Amino acid sequence: MLTITGATRILIDETTETEGDLVLDGGLVVGPAGAAAAPGGTQESETLDASGCVVTPGLVNAHHHLLQSAFRTLPGTRGVPMAEWLPTMAAAYARAGIDASLAHASASVGVAEGLLSGVTTVADHHLNWPNAGDTVAIARATTDAARALGGRIAFVRGSARDDPQEAAASAEAIIAALLPGVTGGVSADGMLQLAVGPAGVHSDSRETFELLGEVAARHGLRRRTQANEQVDVVIALDRYGKRPLDLLEEWGWLAPDVTIAHLVAVTDDEISRLATAGVTATHAPGCDLPMGWGIAPVAALRAAGIPVGLGTSGGGSNDAGHLLADARLAMQVAPLVGPALTAREVLGMSMAGSAAGLGRPELGHLRAGAAADLCVWDVSGVADAGVADPIAGLLWASPGRRPKHVVVAGRVVVRDYALVNADERELVATLGERLTK
Repeated sequence: MLTITGATRILIDETTETEGDLVLDGGLVVGPAGAAAAPGGTQESETLDASGCVVTPGLVNAHHHLLQSAFRTLPGTRGVPMAEWLPTMAAAYARAGIDASLAHASASVGVAEGLLSGVTTVADHHLNWPNAGDTVAIARATTDAARALGGRIAFVRGSARDDPQEAAASAEAIIAALLPGVTGGVSADGMLQLAVGPAGVHSDSRETFELLGEVAARHGLRRRTQANEQVDVVIALDRYGKRPLDLLEEWGWLAPDVTIAHLVAVTDDEISRLATAGVTATHAPGCDLPMGWGIAPVAALRAAGIPVGLGTSGGGSNDAGHLLADARLAMQVAPLVGPALTAREVLGMSMAGSAAGLGRPELGHLRAGAAADLCVWDVSGVADAGVADPIAGLLWASPGRRPKHVVVAGRVVVRDYALVNADERELVATLGERLTK
């Protein structure tokens, strides 16, 4: 049992908050002090001091490319059209050689960066695979890195111009190796989730979408893709004479089990169609805005009833995996494309909004029975002096804010701003050594 004590404010969900103590047991939120222990809970008792702090649910990064944590600020990749960015990144991957060792080193850095900035669950849309290599080993290396650090991961067997049959066979092999006999795509402890997802209609054929969709249907997996970025719209029109969402609808990929990232160029009619189909969306302003690729009309998506999550995307386009910083950016740029968003609304996107896209109702809130994932943010320093609302201040004040403590599944994984299960410097050194081979 772990008790969080003395918090200035506890954000239960986007609209609900309290103060005082919070009890966690058996990997779940029990409730305020004095609540009954969870069945199967632990006998040991620990206290985590949250004096002068705000407690929130753990953040859920709904869209990342962890491999790109090894390829940040590369020459020729900043602020360029996507048609130039894609081949530049591909050349960097080819020089490094994608294998299990690179996947493990880059995922370790990416997941650690996330945990240190409050991300307790990350969705890794892995798109890049060697022409001849063990895809299961790459998937296992990535997910093992997250487990070693204590973070949750949703690993997406993606595709970017892969042979459709090979992509589907690889997805089946990864499922058999990582979650044998599991239907629904989530491990019993909730720490690992599997999904499938082509990069988009700009890179993958109808056959790829259909075959990966069949894999998802057989195993009860979520489906994820990207749509309506620069090259996506242009290539779809040039190649098919249709817009991306028209193709996704034809190919069976506008449905309640589908989450679509980016959506920076959607029409009012397309928003209505997405809402009718029950699709969820992921906003990635830290990628799309600085690269000049557009800004998703988040307020309009939400007004239509579409759950919107938040993702950082990868280090090749957003050099930081700091989801709270991107939440701040999302709040600041929202008025450029529609009504303003409040801090609580955007925090909700980074928590329960992202969890909805993963089909994980136990994540992203701190109501009784929720997964015991939370962050403790110190708001007692000068950066928060004079802040009238410490919840809103999490975004408005102190850019680059990091949590003092982070808890995942009831276990402390960041304590006093440091990783509990790894040495940050060793992770950096391991990746550096791998990249210089």
